[in-house]
Amino acid sequence: MPRSMALPLPATDLDGLRRRVRALAENRPAVYRMTDPTGRVLYVGKAKRLRSRLLSYFRAHYPDDKAARILYAAHDIAWDYVPSEFAAYLNELRQIRHHRPPFNVQLNRARRVAFLTLSRSPAPRLGVTTNTTREDLHRYGPVPSPARAREAVRTLNDLLGLRDCRERMPIVYAAQGDLFAPERRAACIRHELGTCLGPCAGFVEDFVYLERIEAVVAFLEGRAVAPLDGVIREMTRYSDRGDFEDALRWRERFEHLEWLFASLNRSRGAIDLLSFVYRDPGVYGDDRAYLIRRGVVRAMFPWPGTPIEREAFQGVVANELALPETGPGPIPSTTVDETLLLLSWFRKHPEALRRTEPLEAWMGSSVAV
Repeated sequence: MPRSMALPLPATDLDGLRRRVRALAENRPAVYRMTDPTGRVLYVGKAKRLRSRLLSYFRAHYPDDKAARILYAAHDIAWDYVPSEFAAYLNELRQIRHHRPPFNVQLNRARRVAFLTLSRSPAPRLGVTTNTTREDLHRYGPVPSPARAREAVRTLNDLLGLRDCRERMPIVYAAQGDLFAPERRAACIRHELGTCLGPCAGFVEDFVYLERIEAVVAFLEGRAVAPLDGVIREMTRYSDRGDFEDALRWRERFEHLEWLFASLNRSRGAIDLLSFVYRDPGVYGDDRAYLIRRGVVRAMFPWPGTPIEREAFQGVVANELALPETGPGPIPSTTVDETLLLLSWFRKHPEALRRTEPLEAWMGSSVAV
């Protein structure tokens, strides 16, 4: 006779918790936290209508539903009301980054965008990731297709002889070798095929490999198109010789790199355009002014409605404009999720762009109260 598996008991009195939510929670934007008996935050969520969102957890079926699994592990629920849905998104993101709740890490959906990455190692490794939590990577992007990004990275690695082995592969440059050590062999066949310089086995000087990395960085930042030029030369050479099969292969490589170059340029342009003051209407009239620069919220204040408040906010804008502009470099790990959030918000809510004003406009007198 089959044995039935007993389900674990919830960490708290669910009926009592439900009654408290019904009595206290309001249907307004908020960020909420599920905590364990020690007060550790297990999950951070956002809601446009808090009461309805929290009560939905108690209707979920354990263990099939994600919401029920979170609720069964939680001991208490706390929440903070915020002015708007946008504020809820932003506060949720920042609280997740601060608390690093385990259920947010385990249950987040897979991202649909990717980043080109360079590892911070003696022989940097060019790769692709959809992960935004690792802080030991330089990220460029985002780009819309992880699969196409991986094809483009494979092409770049082969063209420039960059390694694609595991990040912890021991690196021995040519000048670091031991004269009396046995002859080294590359860890993979790419060196024999001529598509890797072989930094794992002392086949290349460090300055040579790092020059190739500089060429990749220049390409990723839109400062040079050298890899594209090389592909065009090879494609033309094989085509002129009548070797159309090889010319077609080089054509495919050109398409990979052209797509990547254009995607990175679009991303940089979109992030640069996210520089303005955004007036976000609050649900109860408590509008907020968000000072956004290059895809990051630099400051947030209640909307300045009086001359004194406007003058104070102009000082904040002036201080921001006095800071030097950053060049086309990697996206900082500390702000990458916030940049993705802003890109997504203004793409899905184009009407929000009508409530923005250039930063420079705030230094004049043309912005309406």
